[in-house]
Amino acid sequence: MSKHPILISACLLGEKVRYDGGSMELENAITSNWQKDSLLIPLCPEVSGGLSTPRKPAEIISDNDDLVKIVNIVGIDVTEEFNRGAQRALEVCQQHNIKMAILTESSPSCGSSLIHNGKFDGQKMSGEGITTRLLRQHNIKVFNQFQIEQALEYHQSLI
Repeated sequence: MSKHPILISACLLGEKVRYDGGSMELENAITSNWQKDSLLIPLCPEVSGGLSTPRKPAEIISDNDDLVKIVNIVGIDVTEEFNRGAQRALEVCQQHNIKMAILTESSPSCGSSLIHNGKFDGQKMSGEGITTRLLRQHNIKVFNQFQIEQALEYHQSLI
């Protein structure tokens, strides 16, 4: 069995760190086993970057797939906090020799294939969050909470 640590969005382990003050706790035998084996390292990039819980929802404003900025629903630019949180996630990965992460889909930090469209209308589009982008740039494989089986296969390949 692989003993490689895994970065995971703190909200997926039940920590109340989401923008609305809630969590998205995973109920999954695979992640439960990883947790029992002390392989999961929880982190919320947004909180690590200095944002409070709860906080105003934020979305990426982009232009042709290029990140322009991240603003919250009242128009405040929170790009710096998101960048700081992404950098903190990368530092944790580097400190623990983490090769993979399981991050929350659709988040402006953690989305791995979908993000909100930047119009605060509930619609999603293809894209990745700022933390996911940074981790992938450093060859850290990112999965979302709907890809646990694929994450397990990848994790087992790290032996």
